[in-house]
Amino acid sequence: MIPDTLLPVPKKVPPLDPGFRPAILARRAFARLATVPIHLALEQSDGSVFHHSTAVLAESHPYAEAANPFFLERLAKFLLWAWGGRRIWFVGPKHLAHSLAQHYRATATGRFDSEIIAERIYGSPLEIIHTDCLPPPQATSTPLGRHLDGCRIGFDLGGSDRKVAAVQNGIVLFSEEIVWDPYFQTNPNYHLSGIQDSLTRASAHLPRVDAIGGSAAGIFLQNQVKVSSLFRGVSKSDFDAHIRDLFLNLKHQWKGIPFEVLNDGEVTALAASMSLGVNSVLGVSMGTSTAAGFVNSEGHTTDWLNELAFAPIDYRPNGPRDEWGGDLGCGVQFFSQQGVGRLIPAAGLDLDPALPLPEKLKRVQSLLAEGDSRAQRLYETIGVCFGYAVAHWADFYDFRHLLILGRVTSGLGGDIILRNAESVLETEFPELAAQIRFHIPNEKDKRHGQAIAAASLARCH
Repeated sequence: MIPDTLLPVPKKVPPLDPGFRPAILARRAFARLATVPIHLALEQSDGSVFHHSTAVLAESHPYAEAANPFFLERLAKFLLWAWGGRRIWFVGPKHLAHSLAQHYRATATGRFDSEIIAERIYGSPLEIIHTDCLPPPQATSTPLGRHLDGCRIGFDLGGSDRKVAAVQNGIVLFSEEIVWDPYFQTNPNYHLSGIQDSLTRASAHLPRVDAIGGSAAGIFLQNQVKVSSLFRGVSKSDFDAHIRDLFLNLKHQWKGIPFEVLNDGEVTALAASMSLGVNSVLGVSMGTSTAAGFVNSEGHTTDWLNELAFAPIDYRPNGPRDEWGGDLGCGVQFFSQQGVGRLIPAAGLDLDPALPLPEKLKRVQSLLAEGDSRAQRLYETIGVCFGYAVAHWADFYDFRHLLILGRVTSGLGGDIILRNAESVLETEFPELAAQIRFHIPNEKDKRHGQAIAAASLARCH
């Protein structure tokens, strides 16, 4: 067991989640005692390498046996989902490298991370390599989108709805949101026909279509679907046959016009950068899941994964469990419709447990608009947890602006989340409070910003 001294109680306790133990505070408490340097490098299949250095407890420390493997594994998990990689190079005590490798081989959550990230995305099982010298860092960044000339379609695929917009020279001529339920559909034609239907409906409002751009929950490389919760109900054989090259096939059906698809978090960050006219942006979308994207100081995206839904932000031993990967304390259980649903019983809201999560969210938002104090406390809880997550993310991402959007942030809720997150930074992390500016889209950008950003992804011929 991890001692309580390494899991500090936050100064700002989430009203409905008093057991919350922020990763940022735990890591800082651990770092104050750690004296043995360690170094990690995550290597992707294309040779990109990212470095991180920290320290662990000396073997003579009474907490070392329990705390060192725990804090190393939590850090490695965060880095895997934030940065991506198929190899973790490790400079430090050899037995810690062994315990980390054992975790990815022998535990259900470790095997999930290894399969999803290393095998599905990068094509080989995860390797943990103990070494005396890390491979040199190597990374690339690329310009993203911002092409608004011509006639374009932009779409966004979420877990509860799909959105599409027709855009001509940066002006939205048509936009539409259609409810769908892709998560557990076993027939890939459900997804294919739904996406094609949205594209066809948007094209009817344009004189021609010069380019198509889209965002979706998942990981996409060169327009191939590597991993996406949207298709979790599809069998592996059907995924390989019909889903992996879905967007490449759609491009062919649309006569080979420029066609680009990215993770919805990346497009969120692009939308924020375009709307605000700034760079160094972390965008976080709180919808069916939690999507994140990062635009660096040059206005480019990196080759990081930024899948913060699965990155742990709560280190308590009995934290909320992710229903897909099975791990504890990950962002998706705090900053999404799932997070709202998790807090409804604690808020004392008498809602039918059988209601789908989108309907539960709508009901909570209606109660909030009516001045219900229970709904207010629910959103305050999300905001406090979000503030500690922002501080945690700031140790790994160099951002100056943070934008939130998504269904959970609609209405009064978004302002409550940001107000409480700002209060956390002012109370616990004043240096970050002075550095980071929070943003929420205006109503126009809420309706059209993501679609315009998606439509801008592809460069016209």
